[in-house]
Amino acid sequence: MTGVFVVLVTIDARPETIDEFTAGLHANAAATRREPGCLRFDVLRAQDDPHRFILYEIYADEDAFFTGHRHAAHYAAWTALCEWCVAPSGRRNTYAVPDRPEEMAAHD
Repeated sequence: MTGVFVVLVTIDARPETIDEFTAGLHANAAATRREPGCLRFDVLRAQDDPHRFILYEIYADEDAFFTGHRHAAHYAAWTALCEWCVAPSGRRNTYAVPDRPEEMAAHD
């Protein structure tokens, strides 16, 4: 598996858990950014729904996501938090690769 791999995650948090969720979300984001294969991890909040978050993640390749990220020590805590704080059917992952990788901006 080679090439840049992008993950877009849409998450609808349950309103009554929003403070707990956002604290855990930002802890997960910080830990993920330190993973060797993570090139970018942005946390976005929808303008029209304060309980909807979009994660924009870029990894060096699919293996960095499916193996490195999903087996990282912090990922189990993130999964448990989502089970408690995310609305039923409130998490959707979209996997993508750049259509024109040569046009991707450099990410520091």
